[in-house]
Amino acid sequence: MSTPKVTILVSPRERFSYAIESLESIYANTTMPFDLVYVDGGSPVEVQQYLAEKSQYEGFKLIRTEHYLAPNQARNLGLAQVNSEYVLFIDNDVHVAPGWLEKLVDCADETGAAIVCPLTCIGKPLHQKIHLAGGEARIVLEVKGEKQRRKVHEKHYFVNRPVAEVADQLQRQQCEFAEFHCMLVRTSIFEKTGLLDEALLSTREHIDFCLNVAQAGGTIYCEPESVVTYVAERISKWSDLSYFMLRWSDAWELSSLQHFRDKWGLHKDKYFKKRYGRLGYRRHQAFLKPWVRQFSLGKPLPWLENAAIALERKLNQMVTDRYARRHPEVVQPEAIEQPKSKEMASLSR
Repeated sequence: MSTPKVTILVSPRERFSYAIESLESIYANTTMPFDLVYVDGGSPVEVQQYLAEKSQYEGFKLIRTEHYLAPNQARNLGLAQVNSEYVLFIDNDVHVAPGWLEKLVDCADETGAAIVCPLTCIGKPLHQKIHLAGGEARIVLEVKGEKQRRKVHEKHYFVNRPVAEVADQLQRQQCEFAEFHCMLVRTSIFEKTGLLDEALLSTREHIDFCLNVAQAGGTIYCEPESVVTYVAERISKWSDLSYFMLRWSDAWELSSLQHFRDKWGLHKDKYFKKRYGRLGYRRHQAFLKPWVRQFSLGKPLPWLENAAIALERKLNQMVTDRYARRHPEVVQPEAIEQPKSKEMASLSR
C-alpha cells in the first residue's frame, strides 16, 4: 500500500473545547488518502479520552504531553513523524469544508509551491467571513540619508469581508504569507529552512516561517477554492483558561516580538509599537471583558474593566512564572525588553 502524499498535523492553538468538532470535520470532509499526526499538549480529560479512542479507531499517531506546548514546539514534535511529500499544519479549532485538502494539493502540484493556504474564514456561521485570503509580508529597507532601517511590511487580503461580497475577486494567486491556522507545506523545504523556530512562543511564527521559505526560493500561494474556518469564540470553559492565559501571556508575546526583531534586524517602528500597545488584547477580549460585562449586567463600566485588566495582568505573570518553574525543559521566554512608559500606559486600553 502506497504512502499518502499528505500528513495532516493537528496541534493546539489556544484552547481545547473545539478539538473534537475540528477533528470530526477533517474525517467527514476529506476524501483523499492522508496520514494524521495529532499533538495533544495537556488537553483536559474529556478531550484526552476522545483522542485516545479516536486514534485507535482511525489509526493515527497521537503524541501526548502532560504539559502545555507553545505552537511551534508542538508542530516540531509532530514534524518528526512526517515522511510524506506534504505536511498540512492545522490548528485544533479549525473546521474544514468538503474538498478542502484536495484543492490545496492540486494547487501545490500544479504550481510547484512550497506553501499553499486556503481561504481562511473566521467565526460562525462557518465559511462566511474572511480572516485571510493570502497577503503580503516582506522585509523592506528604508533609507533616509545615511540612516537605514529594516522594517516589516505586512498586509492581509480581504480581511473581515463577507465571502459573498468578494467571491468574484477570489482566485488562486501567488502571495507572500500564509498562517498556521491551515497551511500545506512541501516537506522538502525544511531541508533548506530547518525546523520551525521554537523561540517564537506565541506570535510572528507564521511570518518568520514564510520569510525563511522565501529566502530559500520557495513560493507561496492562496487557493480560495479550499475553504476552512478558524472558530474563534469567547473563552467560557475553565478547562481552556489556563492554556489560553499562557499562550497569550505578556511574557510569551514580548519575548516572541523581541526575538523576531533581533532575528531579522528590525527597527522598533509603529509595526511593533502597535503590538506592544495591544499586549494582552486576546485575553481581555476573549475572556476578561465579557466576564466583566456579564457581572455589570451589560452596562459599560470602563473603570471596572481597567481595574480588572490591571489585576489580570499580575495574575498572568504568576501563571507564566509557575509554568516556567514546573517545566524548565520547555523553551522559556528570553530576557525581554519591556515597553517604555507610554507603551505601558496603553496596555490596558
